[in-house]
Amino acid sequence: MSLFGAINTAISGLGAQSTAFGNISEDVANSQTVGFKRVDTSFVNYLTTSTPTENEPGSVVATPDYVNNVQGTITQTDNPLGMAIAGQGFFAVSKATSDVNNVPTFNPQQYYTRAGDFSMNAAGYLVNSAGLYLNGWSVDPATSAVNQNALAPIQVSQSTYNPVATSSVTLAANLPATPTTGTATAASPLSSDITVYDSLGTAHTVALNWTKNATNDWTVQVSVPDNTTGTTDLGAADVQFGSTSGNAVADGTIGSVAASATDPGTVTTSTYGAGATSSLSFTADFGTGAQTIQVNLGTYGGTNGVTQYAGTSYSLLGLTQNGIPPGSFSGVTTQANGDVVVNYNNGQSRTIAQIPIVTFNAPNALQSQNGQSFTATTESGTPLAESAGTSGAGNIVTGSVEGSNVDIATEFSNLIVAQQAYSSNAKVVTTANQMLQATLQMVA
Repeated sequence: MSLFGAINTAISGLGAQSTAFGNISEDVANSQTVGFKRVDTSFVNYLTTSTPTENEPGSVVATPDYVNNVQGTITQTDNPLGMAIAGQGFFAVSKATSDVNNVPTFNPQQYYTRAGDFSMNAAGYLVNSAGLYLNGWSVDPATSAVNQNALAPIQVSQSTYNPVATSSVTLAANLPATPTTGTATAASPLSSDITVYDSLGTAHTVALNWTKNATNDWTVQVSVPDNTTGTTDLGAADVQFGSTSGNAVADGTIGSVAASATDPGTVTTSTYGAGATSSLSFTADFGTGAQTIQVNLGTYGGTNGVTQYAGTSYSLLGLTQNGIPPGSFSGVTTQANGDVVVNYNNGQSRTIAQIPIVTFNAPNALQSQNGQSFTATTESGTPLAESAGTSGAGNIVTGSVEGSNVDIATEFSNLIVAQQAYSSNAKVVTTANQMLQATLQMVA
């Protein structure tokens, strides 16, 4: 072994420990960076000569040891769009390259990140603190079908929720078999009011007024104060309980519904059939054209709608309709299954996208990029986009973010070891230098 060889080996040790210092420095500096993945250091020995009788000093090289598959601590945040991944996988994100007429263009390269501190920017895109745009699958708002064939930046539209005209009303109630004297009459009917909507989303009131004609025989009259053509009385229907239309026994369930012979108006009724829905329909005009609304009274012979059981007072159990008033954008939220949901001030919501989780066979082999992001490599394997919580993909934790996976105590321990190793290598260099000086003095 030569003194020069010893010096060269020690100098390679100084360089390797300097690299370790650099990795430790980067880890410590990013200990509070959302979604940051630490970089450890591995040391590799290179030989020159090594036989049973001779060994020449070689060198040591420091290589990065990426730790992308170790999760950081998940903490709650007051950001409703903040998301963390519990388990394996990454969010798919894009980088904007330019802005043309306030419309961003994106780098075709796909990026991946665990930094889920997303928020909505001025253009409606979901962007994290590193400026990366969250990608997702599009969702058909009409059918809720998810298109898993393509990923694209998610943009939230703040447009108005279009109104839907009422076409159906569902009533569930119990009519008293022995109503209190003076009630259930033409002068004092048992009444239920419900708000319905026209095609412009304007609210109107419809009253269903019940009067008792005889035992098990009732009439329901439809009153629409806002009707613009003709009278506000749109007609009536006769409802019999346990009638000859199907139920010979007075069991309190609807047996028949037929348009009133004396006041049919615009009312039409359903035909009796076992298991069929009993209903009546009426046509009103709220100034937006004729609008037909069906009133569902329940199943013939069933107890899921209007019944007539013992009692003296009217009991309303449920009254709903399928119309929707116009709504303005009120906010956007994310769900645990990855759905991005837009909410409106009319109580409605609409799913516009779904966020997948992208997994890799070898996530530690991903190429690090700026902004806590990564790109795929040959060694990392093919990216697989899966629904959250399926096929090995992690679960999405909403209202939370994942912190750095750097442990300060471990880094300080590594720092002490690296410092001592560096000093030891430096000592080898100075000792070898002293030995060389001694050799030169001998020659002199």
